[in-house]
Amino acid sequence: MGGIFGVVSKENCIFDLFFGTDYHSHLGTRRAGLAVYGDNGFKKSIHSIENSPFRTKFDKEANTLEGYYGIGSISDYEGQPLLLRSHHGTYAIATVGKINNINELVTEVLDCKAHLFEMSNGDISQTEIVASLINQKDNFIDGIRYAQEVIDGSISMLLLTPKGVYAARDIMGRTPIVIGQKDGAFCASFESYAYLNLGYTDYKELGPGEIVVMTPDAVKTLVAPGKKMKICTFLWVYYGYPSASYEGVSVEQMRYNCGKMMAKRDNVKPDVVAGVPDSGTAHAIGYANESGIPFSRPFIKYTPTWPRSFMPTIQNKRNLIAKMKLIPVHDLIKDKSLLLIDDSIVRGTQLRETTEFLYESGVKEVHIRPACPPLLYGCKYLNFSRSTSEMELIARRAIEALEGEHATEEKLKEYADPDSEKYSEMVEWIRKQLNFTSLMYNRLDDMLESVGIDKDKLCTYCWDGNE
Repeated sequence: MGGIFGVVSKENCIFDLFFGTDYHSHLGTRRAGLAVYGDNGFKKSIHSIENSPFRTKFDKEANTLEGYYGIGSISDYEGQPLLLRSHHGTYAIATVGKINNINELVTEVLDCKAHLFEMSNGDISQTEIVASLINQKDNFIDGIRYAQEVIDGSISMLLLTPKGVYAARDIMGRTPIVIGQKDGAFCASFESYAYLNLGYTDYKELGPGEIVVMTPDAVKTLVAPGKKMKICTFLWVYYGYPSASYEGVSVEQMRYNCGKMMAKRDNVKPDVVAGVPDSGTAHAIGYANESGIPFSRPFIKYTPTWPRSFMPTIQNKRNLIAKMKLIPVHDLIKDKSLLLIDDSIVRGTQLRETTEFLYESGVKEVHIRPACPPLLYGCKYLNFSRSTSEMELIARRAIEALEGEHATEEKLKEYADPDSEKYSEMVEWIRKQLNFTSLMYNRLDDMLESVGIDKDKLCTYCWDGNE
């Protein structure tokens, strides 16, 4: 995944840019960067944040970079913003999204006798591809529109130029961009809360495909928003920070709603309800409030010295490290019947190990309630760090085991139906594999109702295959 933040100001923007970008640290684990433009031209800095937080790595830049305009990026994949020169002049670019047809686009760019740099892992930077596509047109507006039209997947972006910062939301609005304002400045942000403590107030949320250019005096719409939207529902379920909101819907409130809906359909009577920190906590609070069953914290997430991305390279210790952040509170576990809510089950490995340590700590029962339906398809629209090949998804492994072969699309539709016998068989197979006392997923219709906006505006591809 990743997050982007941009500022245009009549004064030095580095303070706002530094902290606005830092507020996106929950969305990326590998690379971060800042680019500014001012009296001394363009300046850029990129650092690895794999084992150190953004603020530590960019402490020097916070005191040395100067500029009136700037953009920043947090990323799970590539170092950005990129700074480049073309017939448009010099500009910097940062993107969020996923390009499925990158090989075809690389060929198109190379056919134009351009060149592309390989990253250290041999891949081509998708942000560089986007810039190369933009450069094929005569101006930024046509270039941005062209890039978004030929990309299979999704792409939102910020462009830093001497004339201002361009902000463009993905054509289908799969990721958000919201504009904030204060005297003498505007900002563009993936997360809506990232500018609130910096003195900005909400100005507008860009619509699908909308392109604007920001200067310190105004925000000008260059391409009007489209009418069709498919924003990612998983933003509310997992990726969004609790204080964020998308399309006017609070992440924290949506999670309370999810928990409430699950409690209404449940019939187990555990001693306590708990959430897997951090994203499962709000779902569990909603469940507890509706059911009247006490909320508890039987294990605590240890975060002071553990960046989210920290992972030793020693392969045989990786599974151990994955659960070392969770510290059990044995007095709240021993002899208890526990209902545990997580945001989702992807592969199932970590939740199974969490369950095992609960049993080792003396728990009597472990009832698991994922806050979203079984994941049947790998995300094809956003570069989520938790996205994986479909056959690694535990729901797909369950279907293959039950069917004895790869399931057809028709069969997958049956397994996606929570009222079908196939669905029940799949859930029971997963329950046995992961050693849960009981397992009940949130239903897709209940989850969408928990968001509370038009269901046609929400992407549900990873659950039902509908684009």
